[in-house]
Amino acid sequence: MTKEKWAVIDIGSNTIRLVIYAKILSGSYKEAENIKTVARLNQYLNQDNDLSKEGIALLIDILQGFKEILAFHQVTKIHCTATATVRQSKNQVEIQALVKEKTGFDMKILSEKEEAFFGYYAVSHSTPIDTGVTIDMGGGSTEITYFENRKLIHYHSFPFGVVSLKKQFIKNNPITEQERKGLSDFIQDSLKQLPWLKNLQVPVIAIGGSARNIAQIDQTLKKYPIAGIHQYVMSYSDLQKIQMYLGQLTIEQLEKVEGLSKDRADIIVPALEVFVGLCEYSQSFSFMFSKKGLRDGISLKTSETDDVFLDTDQIVQNSVAELLIDYGVAPAHASHRAKLAEILFEKTSTYYHCENKQALSKFVKKGAELYYLGQYIDDDSSSQHTFYLLANQSINGLFHKDRLKLAYIASFKNKTLLKQYFTPFSNWFTKKEMEDIRMAGAVAKLATALDASKRGIVKNIHFEEASNDLMQLTIYCEGNPFVEQYETEKHIRQLEKVLQKAIHLKFIQYA
Repeated sequence: MTKEKWAVIDIGSNTIRLVIYAKILSGSYKEAENIKTVARLNQYLNQDNDLSKEGIALLIDILQGFKEILAFHQVTKIHCTATATVRQSKNQVEIQALVKEKTGFDMKILSEKEEAFFGYYAVSHSTPIDTGVTIDMGGGSTEITYFENRKLIHYHSFPFGVVSLKKQFIKNNPITEQERKGLSDFIQDSLKQLPWLKNLQVPVIAIGGSARNIAQIDQTLKKYPIAGIHQYVMSYSDLQKIQMYLGQLTIEQLEKVEGLSKDRADIIVPALEVFVGLCEYSQSFSFMFSKKGLRDGISLKTSETDDVFLDTDQIVQNSVAELLIDYGVAPAHASHRAKLAEILFEKTSTYYHCENKQALSKFVKKGAELYYLGQYIDDDSSSQHTFYLLANQSINGLFHKDRLKLAYIASFKNKTLLKQYFTPFSNWFTKKEMEDIRMAGAVAKLATALDASKRGIVKNIHFEEASNDLMQLTIYCEGNPFVEQYETEKHIRQLEKVLQKAIHLKFIQYA
């Protein structure tokens, strides 16, 4: 399945990470390995802004360890990049030379613009946000961008991060009110340098370890019922609550907070101050975490030949294509099911009122493509496995509620089982939304039955009212539809229950 491998080494101010990527058959890529070590290189910058000998030795020791791992995985294409701490070091030329001598890596020091760009690029290619603000807060710098219709409009890099802010403003444990005020005032004064950011009222998308930990803490506090933090959305008030909760704890208490990594216990408070301050200044009340960041941006940009701005539908479709490959679904079969589902939905929705027909139609098609994906694990419990896999799988371009909606449709078996799946999420959907999902699931199920033999022999469908309580569904086939007819007759009752009408089936075979 794997075509090629490459790696990105991200030498940050707080952590140093090695990620190995593998290209798959769909042409996209997946993480094969992700290895992190906490180095806190920022603490090795001396008064002259040189990275000390101890800091350089630590960096080279880590890189030599990565080199062994890369050799084991037979990866030769390596992008070794450094950000704020090395960028701020006056002896960066010496550092580059020593890295080359001791490891063979050509270490590229990213400019402020490059660092900001790669984070934005990953977000704009993997989330449903068309217009928003990104913030990537590292140990020694903070990159902020504003993009509109997925195109970068503004960027800025501040020469401070969680490690440097903690070192500059927080001496006590826990933080005092005076220290908090000094930190908050500094952040607001810094943000005022960016008039283009003020009162934008667009979503803030946060990248990096501090944001990831905040999302994890929020999910733990809410007993969040599904897995995954990519594209997880918090409100501004959620952010404030966590700020207040963590701000009163000592480092020893923070180390015990569920969802917070022990190595970030001492730097999470300054991160929260920056995130809250940014939301206040930009008047943004939606805070989303993106798992895709700098390393993914580098990987995407270096592996693509064209600057193509994908819309949300294309991003989702690319993710669906990856899932089909991962779970061994024939793309031609999935595509035909989607086409049949689209026709069925268009015909049947005339007799059923949807809240948003156009949006639901997209989910019907995707649900039909992924229908009973869980057969890959066990045929006897395909519905249950399909629901669990999709509900707990990050799907680029889909918010968590939409991901759940797709899982309901692709796993639909009957109303009883659907109600069971709805139980933990009763406050996520209105009664009408649940009814629409049931209708969409019934259509996806019927479309799958109409291609039960995977031959693509059903070419057209006609649906009309025969009487007040009877519908006529005519199916036109090229070839003998005996398999399709059996499966359709078995599953048609789910759509009958939704429409509250009997449906008479008629299969017409032609050469």
